[in-house]
Amino acid sequence: MDSLRKCPANYVPLSPITFLERAAAVYSDRTSVVYERTRFTWKQTYERCRRLASSLRKLSISKNDVVSVLAPNIPAMYEMHFAVPMAGAVLNTINTRLDCKNIATILKHSEAKVFFVDYQYVSLAVSALKLLLVDAADTCQLPLVVVIDDIDAPTGTRLGELEYEQLVAGGNPFLELPRLDDEWDPIALNYTSGTTSAPKGVVYSHRGAYLSAISLLLQWGVGSEPVYLWSLPMFHCNGWTFTWGVAARGGVNVCIRNTSAAEMYRAIADHRVTHMCCAPIVFTILLETGQSERPPIASPVQVLTGGAPPPAPLLEKIERMGFKVTHAYGLTEATGPALVCEWRAEWDRRSPEDRAALKARQGISVLTLADVDVKDATTMASVPRDGRSVGEIVLRGSSIMKGYYKNSKDTAEAFKDGWFFTGDVAVVHPDGYLEIKDRSKDVIISGGENISSVEVETVLYKHPMVVEAAVVAMPHPRWGETPCAFVTLKKGCGGGGAEQSIKEEDIIAYCRASMSRFMVPKKVVFVEDLPKTSTGKIQKFQLRETAKRLEVAERTPQPKPGCTKAQLAYKTLHQGEEPQREQVLAMSRL
Repeated sequence: MDSLRKCPANYVPLSPITFLERAAAVYSDRTSVVYERTRFTWKQTYERCRRLASSLRKLSISKNDVVSVLAPNIPAMYEMHFAVPMAGAVLNTINTRLDCKNIATILKHSEAKVFFVDYQYVSLAVSALKLLLVDAADTCQLPLVVVIDDIDAPTGTRLGELEYEQLVAGGNPFLELPRLDDEWDPIALNYTSGTTSAPKGVVYSHRGAYLSAISLLLQWGVGSEPVYLWSLPMFHCNGWTFTWGVAARGGVNVCIRNTSAAEMYRAIADHRVTHMCCAPIVFTILLETGQSERPPIASPVQVLTGGAPPPAPLLEKIERMGFKVTHAYGLTEATGPALVCEWRAEWDRRSPEDRAALKARQGISVLTLADVDVKDATTMASVPRDGRSVGEIVLRGSSIMKGYYKNSKDTAEAFKDGWFFTGDVAVVHPDGYLEIKDRSKDVIISGGENISSVEVETVLYKHPMVVEAAVVAMPHPRWGETPCAFVTLKKGCGGGGAEQSIKEEDIIAYCRASMSRFMVPKKVVFVEDLPKTSTGKIQKFQLRETAKRLEVAERTPQPKPGCTKAQLAYKTLHQGEEPQREQVLAMSRL
């Protein structure tokens, strides 16, 4: 064995960038991206990415610099998943549902050198940059801003001094770009949520992203030439790595700006979509569209869903329409999906109710993971496979994050005894399939978005009339669950009766002004005292039981003609109606 050695012929660092290089060579004339009237081939996408990478190098972007982007699922967003790491930089995709405070925090914490902003979010970006200017220390440098204009806009009317298409056009596709030497190098930086004081930036490696993409393609059974609909935001764990994975299979990326039923049904019919990913809320949007408005689905659409366990009745309804659902469980720290409810042929003989219940389980580990277990966090003993004994889900494998960016304390707490601790409580069934029972970190999953109850409580405690606050998950017919706030007020402030001075609407309005819209509690309950243990710790399990019995009233305006309630609610989650391009044209500079 002494004569064997590692050399360039038998060892190449793993990176999902190579998927694009291969696609350009093997699938050069196949369609790569479709967006409205725009259509690219894999050869064109490869050239555009190389051009953009060379322009980034001209802007002095070097190894490990962070490049941030605030954009919907458009071709530019897709291309940056390759172009940014091609330039040696790290891609930071920002959740478009965050408010300006959270975006400013991310830009500051990541020390982004360049900030790409889609024209739809210019006003939001301006507000975030203004906050950076106010809070900026002498050492804090604002990122260089590049606006992404409508891809079909005439060149003479493009927004800003630096514009995306101009950078692409001015780049040199033949420039020699830096080669990856170490597959452990960072490729992406994703934030678990829009935090205000201690942001948790999750760092992915080239190796982890490569293996995760390969694993999901294989386990989900994605064959050659898939037609993939971008109903899942690319800012969610880099689209669960399918931004890179579709290139590996020479597929078509069908990009849509808005996740509305009309756009999704139209895309499925026009392009014969074969695969899509989404949170369960998207099922509700698809179901609420009238049958006369749904184009027939010619062939089954494979759907990978995650973010919240889909209710069994919802799965039954969506599958009758022609969608074949696979349930997955994941988290940002695991590069997206970590468990997949892999279907077994014998389950086809079960009743529809049993099949839906089986499909709602979180499942078994993805192939990338070396191991997954459910353990007693204190003794580190594995729980029995009896479907009753609970413990914490722990993971290990190459798709787990490198760590939290500039946060050694939380990184050390997450990695213990050779495992990554998820904070999610689950049971293991006799067949080895996991099912989540609770979340020890008190994370609320609403419409696929993770909401930290601690963050919402922090805002509530800042209200001058609030003495105590506790936030728990409350069932919601549309979002799965939403925050419910239990609040104790200062004496004399009321909470009920004719003399009440603080109302539920006042607290909700205060929250709307202080946090991202999807984090705002849908229900506020005034109580005299919060239930506590003998040591003074709030007993949230009692509050959860109370919240389960509450009803939530929808606080959304009446839908416009041709717009379903679910579509309107989804727009609300995206911070309401966004300005049209014509409204933004006047803002030529940030």
